[in-house]
Amino acid sequence: MTGGRTRVAWFHCFSGIAGDMALGSLLDAGADLEEVVALLRRLDVDGWALDRETVHRAGIACTRAIVEVHDDVTARSAADVIAMVRAASLPTRVEHRALAVFAALADAEGRLHGRAPSEVHLHEVGGHDAIVDVVGTAAALEVLDIDEVTASPVAFGTGTVASAHGVLPNPPPAVLRLLEGAPAYGRPVAVELTTPTGAAILHALCTTYGPMPSMTLAASGYGAGAADLDGLANCTQVVVGTAAPARVGPGQPVAVLETNLDDATGEQLADALHSLLAAGALDAWVTAAVMKKGRPGHVLHVLCDPARAETLRAVLRRTTGTFGVRETSGRRWADARRMHEVVVTGATIRMKIGPERAKPEHDDVARAAAATGLPTHEIASRAEAAWRAGQASDLADADSANADSAGADLADADSAGADSAPGGTFSPG
Repeated sequence: MTGGRTRVAWFHCFSGIAGDMALGSLLDAGADLEEVVALLRRLDVDGWALDRETVHRAGIACTRAIVEVHDDVTARSAADVIAMVRAASLPTRVEHRALAVFAALADAEGRLHGRAPSEVHLHEVGGHDAIVDVVGTAAALEVLDIDEVTASPVAFGTGTVASAHGVLPNPPPAVLRLLEGAPAYGRPVAVELTTPTGAAILHALCTTYGPMPSMTLAASGYGAGAADLDGLANCTQVVVGTAAPARVGPGQPVAVLETNLDDATGEQLADALHSLLAAGALDAWVTAAVMKKGRPGHVLHVLCDPARAETLRAVLRRTTGTFGVRETSGRRWADARRMHEVVVTGATIRMKIGPERAKPEHDDVARAAAATGLPTHEIASRAEAAWRAGQASDLADADSANADSAGADLADADSAGADSAPGGTFSPG
């Protein structure tokens, strides 16, 4: 984030997207090539070089990411690729994003071939160029300090494409699997506009699809595809900026009930809080106070929907014996949140997920700490790490399962290649 503001990259896929097109667009938008290459060099793989060149697509000056390969390795297992990424000591977001893309490719290919993702062997996707495209895109996002990735509806070509498995329909089956649920449309162009690698990048990294989100524009870039097409700029556009602050609405009306108590025991106060929350209070709490005549006492506060105020006033009187209740009107602005679960040391920890953070439920943390002998702060830290590691996958099995699922099966999901030349042939990534 920049100054607490979210940095956004919006991919405009009017002419589709491929791995090299995504990487080229980010380089064109200002990601420093040397910094990207420095991160890529952390991978334990030789025989490649990444460069860029300026080309024109329908009159637009675009950057084409060029991966020169000096090795004949074209296939690796999913486990090999995942192990390579995990051993590279990449920045956290780079590692997570790259693993999420490879996991998406693995899952799609595994479903297509009816095999467990971990059993699939990679063909084009395991080659140097595809690995550089995926990890390079994750690295370029980090260099640009991108927090959130979004995209437009995605364009597909038509006809057929050549792959390691033979001639396939265009769009390739892996692309359709990866973009299930995403908005897409076809163009009457006999070119593979969107490749499995490009589709996997969107599947794994995009939070939303649609028009360009509201933002303060910082940069834009164009990543060229291999073919120069008549009547269509064969490139992916990326727009980078800082998300505009969400408009603050009028807020939710609330009532605040209060009563002063100088004769309530701790047991009575605890019972009152429990009863108020059970009766529908949004929140309830107690503060210490010095009452009239210098007596120590407490103020019991209740936050509630105005429609519940009468019911909760009655609960207050019944549980505390108070002679009076005050009520004031107010408003609140509550962030939306949802619940998810992770598993830490065999214990299920519920996570409260908001727009800015994920927080483990303390009751679950305390139970896990008591069962394992670990301190609560260690359990909470592991739960948060499990959530971060699994943002792009199902967190049901938490931290250890995240690595396994990410290493699933990169298969030959990218066998449809990176970009297609007219006539249906293509290059990987």
